[in-house]
Parts: sequence; C-alpha cells; structure tokens
Amino acid sequence: MRTSFVANNISPSMTLAIGEKAKKLTKEGVDIVSFAQGEPDFNTPETIRQAAIKAIEENFTRYTPVSGIKELKDAICLKLKNENGIEYSPEEIVVSTGGKQIIYNVLLALCCPGDEVIIPTPYWVSYTEQVKMVGAIPVLVETSEANNFELEPQAIAEKITSKTKVIILNTPNNPTGAIYGRDVLEGIAELAVKNQIFIIADEIYEKLIYDSEKHVSIASLGPEIRELTITINGWSKAYAMTGWRLGFGAGPVDIMKAINNLQGHITGNANSITQKAGLYALLYNKDYNSMVTEYDKRRKYILDRLNSLNDINCNMPKGAFYVFPNVKGLYGKKVGNKIINNAMDVANFLLDEAHVAVVPGEAFAAEGYIRLSYATSIEDIEKGLNLIEKALEKLDNF
Repeated sequence: MRTSFVANNISPSMTLAIGEKAKKLTKEGVDIVSFAQGEPDFNTPETIRQAAIKAIEENFTRYTPVSGIKELKDAICLKLKNENGIEYSPEEIVVSTGGKQIIYNVLLALCCPGDEVIIPTPYWVSYTEQVKMVGAIPVLVETSEANNFELEPQAIAEKITSKTKVIILNTPNNPTGAIYGRDVLEGIAELAVKNQIFIIADEIYEKLIYDSEKHVSIASLGPEIRELTITINGWSKAYAMTGWRLGFGAGPVDIMKAINNLQGHITGNANSITQKAGLYALLYNKDYNSMVTEYDKRRKYILDRLNSLNDINCNMPKGAFYVFPNVKGLYGKKVGNKIINNAMDVANFLLDEAHVAVVPGEAFAAEGYIRLSYATSIEDIEKGLNLIEKALEKLDNF
C-alpha cells in the first residue's frame, strides 16, 4: 500500500459523506436546509473581534510559548477555579489549536499500542478514530434512550480490564444533549481512582445547558480524581469562535508537560492572534444568557415538531444544541423502489426527497437515530421541518 496502517485503519466520516452529497445538490441549484452543522450560527462577539484586530495592529504575530501565553493560561486557571471548582497552576495548562487537537495530544501522551479506551455511545465521531490513530483500542459502552442516554457507572465497570488506560466523558453530550449528573460522575470517579484509569473530560458544551440543569466537572470531585483527569474545553461553542481554532487541556503537571513536548513537534503554539481574542473572551465576555435563551427556544420548537411526526420520537436534550430522534419507526417504509432499512437510508431519503441534511446515527455508533443541530435560525428550522413533514407523506409501507 502507498498509505500507512494508521491512514488505512481509520473510518471515513459519514458526516462528510452526507455533507459532500449536500454540496453537490447545492451546486446543482437545489436549496438545501442543513441540520448537519455542529456550529453556532451566531457571530463572534464584536468586542472579541476587536481584541484580535488590536493584537494585529500591535504586531502580536510571532511565535508564543508552545503551551500558550501566560496571560491566557492565568485566565484559564481563574475560569476553572471560579466556574468549575478546580484549582490549576499555569504549568498544568496547554493551549492548543482547537479542542480536537488537545484530545489527540492527550491520547498520544497517555496511550501505548494495545491500551484500551472506554467510550460511551453515542459518541462524537472523532473519539474512536483518534484512539485508533495512537494504536489504542476503542471499547464502547452503550447508553439507553430509555434512560435519556444517561451513563451508568456499572456499565463502565463491566468494560474495565487490565488494559484499560482511559475513559472519555463528554458532558453535555454530542450528539444526545445528555448531561451526566453528580452521582454518575462520582461513581465513575470511584472506578477511575480504584483502577488508576485516566479520564478525558470533554466539557466543550458546558455553557449550553437548560432547565436549571447543572454542569459538574469530574475533576472537581476530589484530589485523587483530579490527578487522573485532563479537562478539555475551548471557545468554539460558548463564544461562537469555531473558525478561530482554540482549545485547552488542564491536568496533572507531568501529563501536561508531555503534551507540551508533543505539541512542540506537531503544531507548536496556537495562533497568537486567536490567543489574544480568547484571553479577552475569558476576561470580559461573560454573557451567554441571550444565546442560551435563543437555543432553548429552538430546542423546544424542534422537539415539539419532531414528536408530532408519525413514526419519529425524540427525547428532550438537556444541553448542547442537538436533538437525537429515534427513526426506527420509518424502517420498512419505501418511496418508489427505495426501502428504508437503517438511519443512513433515512438521512439519504431526507436529503433526496426533502432537501434536508441530517447526520445518521451510524456516525455516532447509534444506528436507529439521526442528529439534527438547532444551531441555525428558527426560520430555517421551521422550513426544514415543514419539508421533512411533506417528505414523510410520500412514504408507503413495504
């Protein structure tokens, strides 16, 4: 083969496949309504943009320390202390080119070939592929729609072996919107400490929570679990800064030093201008209420509409900006000579017949579901759901 084992061992992205098909239809003049994008439709706040412009005008355009500028790491420490109840020193922080990079760096620093990494399903699409890229083995733990996709510590316990090195937690969760409560996290923390297993706690959606739910950082539950946890976060969701590519990890100093060394040979520092913008965001942009209020309005609308459709039902998400409806009721139905047998068929049907893009549950190891993002305007949500409703009327029983 001309390409490496690593390149050949990872799975192609189903989200990209749907995305490419949607782009092709758009180029052909078809008006596509997309629920596929996991990206805020809000603009980055003006004050943050101005902070970046100021950094450019002050010629802050050279290399920075690999792990990030000290002012930014100090601000991250302050944020984690005040908002998450975890105390870190700047030496325990590494700033990266987005949350995706820091997760990969952590796996690269912790895992040897053959190590096992426990991942609850449904999961964000890159977790398993990054685990495979470092030579480790993904071990999947299913959560249940009947339990609102809440994670059960006992299910984790049953998957632990002598090879288990890491557990990945994502709360609030993409794609389900589930939030893991304190009791659940305490149970997982107890397992991790007992078995000396590291935790990667992906908290990128922590600001996007509803109905008086509370976000709990697992690293805040005691000194022993803190020493086993690398907390991951970033600016993309809370500050609508997806394209700026800025994330960070916080954890024990020896692990973060290893991550810093690895990053120094992969990318070096995160973008200098972006770091200044991120610093301003942490220090001065504290108002998420208007954005969360708008997402909540969309959440309730899209859920009501989906649950009014025949053969589709959907749990109420507690966080993030996704709904994850069960579409198994559509199986066995057909349009023309095409029969729906799985969630990928549902996604293709909706794209072909409704001109609506969604992500099939197979992308998240959750066949039988589709993911819709409500990080788009209420007008587009209404339009897209109207189109879905009309398309479903075309289906006949097989």
